[in-house]
Amino acid sequence: MKTDVQWKGKMQFQARTPSGHGITIDAAREVGGEDKGPRPTELLLSAAGACSGIDIVNILEKMRLTVESFDMEVSGDRADEHPRRFTKVHIHYRLEGDLPEDKVRRAVDLSRDKYCSVSQSLNAQITTSFEINGEKYE
Repeated sequence: MKTDVQWKGKMQFQARTPSGHGITIDAAREVGGEDKGPRPTELLLSAAGACSGIDIVNILEKMRLTVESFDMEVSGDRADEHPRRFTKVHIHYRLEGDLPEDKVRRAVDLSRDKYCSVSQSLNAQITTSFEINGEKYE
């Protein structure tokens, strides 16, 4: 896989993905950017969530379960010293539907431990939690 990233001036870059999509990436104003796009680290957390979410929907559909609603909150702790990598990432999934807890847990575990290539590419501790129809599970 290859993506092209072109500098657009100051701290702004334009990425063109292999699938043909463009993403503007920029830095905050206080570090010389113009705030015209998300930060690279924001994209990384978003990618970890979306990658895992795709896995979970796919796994649950293969289990013949219907997800009515699905969103997540992805948070990350970063090291204080450069390169300020993520040291911990937590993904909390919120699902709605007639979804048995054991099946959702299996889908979450499979995504975290086996399938999500983004999470597996990070040098960080990945933890998860979820809720189904408002009931929380650890």
